[in-house]
Amino acid sequence: MAAWAVAVRAVAWLLLWAVTGRTRWPATAFTAPSDPGIRATCSEIILRQEVLKDGFHRDLLIKVKFGESIEDLQTCRLLIKQYIPTGLFVDPYELASLRERNITEAVMVSENFNIEAPNYLSKEAEVLIYARQDSQCIDCFQAFLPVHYRYHRPHSKDGETFIIVNNPDLLMYCDQADCSGMIRFRFDSFDKTIEFPVLKCWAQSEVAAPCALKNRDICQWNNMKYKSVYKNVTLQVPVGLTIHTSLVCSVTLLITILCSTLILVAVFKYGHFSL
Repeated sequence: MAAWAVAVRAVAWLLLWAVTGRTRWPATAFTAPSDPGIRATCSEIILRQEVLKDGFHRDLLIKVKFGESIEDLQTCRLLIKQYIPTGLFVDPYELASLRERNITEAVMVSENFNIEAPNYLSKEAEVLIYARQDSQCIDCFQAFLPVHYRYHRPHSKDGETFIIVNNPDLLMYCDQADCSGMIRFRFDSFDKTIEFPVLKCWAQSEVAAPCALKNRDICQWNNMKYKSVYKNVTLQVPVGLTIHTSLVCSVTLLITILCSTLILVAVFKYGHFSL
């Protein structure tokens, strides 16, 4: 009887392998995600956030690298919830243009967003960026977002200020229409759930967000825990000095009067008037 039981279990394992399409079990298949032992075997999610270009108009580039095989993530999507500090702004019209040209998939979440307001009159904003797979890295995703500096108050001493861009929230959703993230198998009171290893290891909570950029349906995304290469990104912004206020105002007024006078002289000298 013992040999018969072993044979039956062997057949059951083979059938389960055939169903899942795997040649081996993932290391996290039957272990609770809260178990510190299993987390030690999980591949970390690495997030790298950096700012490109110089000047007041920059590009925020976010790269995410998974330790899992990309085959495990074929039915999964990645959504980055980026918080924009008061010292920066994102132009919604620019985002619409980039979406039309298929350069990025980003949309503003915050309403009543004023791109002309200085930093001391603005509020923190939120942007959702649907990340795309990186063509140069098989298990990587990346997202791109153009950002711009706001005007800052002049300082009395230092001619610069700093903007801190915190790391974003990383959300993942695996399409249940294809895989649902799990397969159940029961044999001889043996009931286990096989999940995507990356979800089983690092999913913390669920967040409601649009399923896709052009889809109004709401999906429950998994808020993922990750390891960041940098704690945050710090940007250095030049600002004016208060001691220069009188000089700047005087020079600006003189230049305005001079230019206006030259325009009026040119109009009366070369203009053609008819009564």
